[in-house]
Amino acid sequence: MVSPVFYQFDRLIILDQTLLPGEEKYIYLETKEDVWQAIKKLQVRGAPAIGVAAAYGVYVAIKDTPAYSFFDIARELHNTCMYLATSRPTAVNLVWALNRMEKRVFEIGEEVDKTLPWEQQEKFIKDQLLEEAHKIRQEDIDACKAMGEHGLSLLEKGMGILTHCNAGTLATAMYGTCLAPIHLGQERGYDFKVYADETRPLLQGARLTSWELAKSGVDVTLICDNMASTVMKQGKIQAVVVGCDRMAANGDGANKIGTGGVAILAKEYGIPFYMYVPTSTIDLDTATGDDIVIEERDGREISEMWYDKPMAPDGVKTYNPAFDVTDHKYITAVITEKGIVYPPYSENLKKLFE
Repeated sequence: MVSPVFYQFDRLIILDQTLLPGEEKYIYLETKEDVWQAIKKLQVRGAPAIGVAAAYGVYVAIKDTPAYSFFDIARELHNTCMYLATSRPTAVNLVWALNRMEKRVFEIGEEVDKTLPWEQQEKFIKDQLLEEAHKIRQEDIDACKAMGEHGLSLLEKGMGILTHCNAGTLATAMYGTCLAPIHLGQERGYDFKVYADETRPLLQGARLTSWELAKSGVDVTLICDNMASTVMKQGKIQAVVVGCDRMAANGDGANKIGTGGVAILAKEYGIPFYMYVPTSTIDLDTATGDDIVIEERDGREISEMWYDKPMAPDGVKTYNPAFDVTDHKYITAVITEKGIVYPPYSENLKKLFE
């Protein structure tokens, strides 16, 4: 199975998702600026994968930086975390991973044997930071596999399933969130029929979801975003599965723009709407979806990005929010690595952390 971000041969390696589906190319990220650009430009994307890339990005930034004391490392790490946090504001996993790496460096500072020469202390500190990044990646793989098992329990063989954007293996360290049960189901003969929204304006459904599901042998049909109502009305959809970039304490979930509309349609047609949310994506400090900062992107993604010539009048105003927030009342269940959560979310999400 494809893994879009990993550390090998002493290098951070990502699959450049901006080139898919035409070219499957892996690139090296050698500086914190490389990591920032890769996240900003969506070469690596999906909340969990962004978190993993950021954790490795912290190590990339400090591994060859001259340091003459623990505080030199801690200062460089802090500055790197502040810098990388500006790359994309909505995905909570980004800041979560950076905070974890910063917390870990001070734990390591207490663990290191200070009787050793500084060069040995420095190596120990940096090695432990790399190990923490490895742990973040492995935990994401384990969480996705668990979400796949929990999610599969809600689905039946032969179901028609609609998904929006890409919350698959390309958006995580491996397996994916909402596509994890699809991949597991394919291995076990569930014969799902998946309908993938194209997901404008960046076409993650067309370029990424269709690509990865076809690569796994899944029966996948690509549709335009405005066809979702039609396939639901025709009885082709028995469940909707989507990912989440940030979930508020009340169960409101931010995901790729267009998700909210799909949720409203699903409720109208009586179709269960399942949101797959790693616990690292649940932000109990954010009360409701109204408090989630929504990234706004360059309007040229709407008017020019996929066309030989501009497809809108010169100078026309554009509005390009990258995410919308699905109200918790439209979410049938939240699937996490720790289990399935049902309403009331304001009470039951908290129990995951007790």
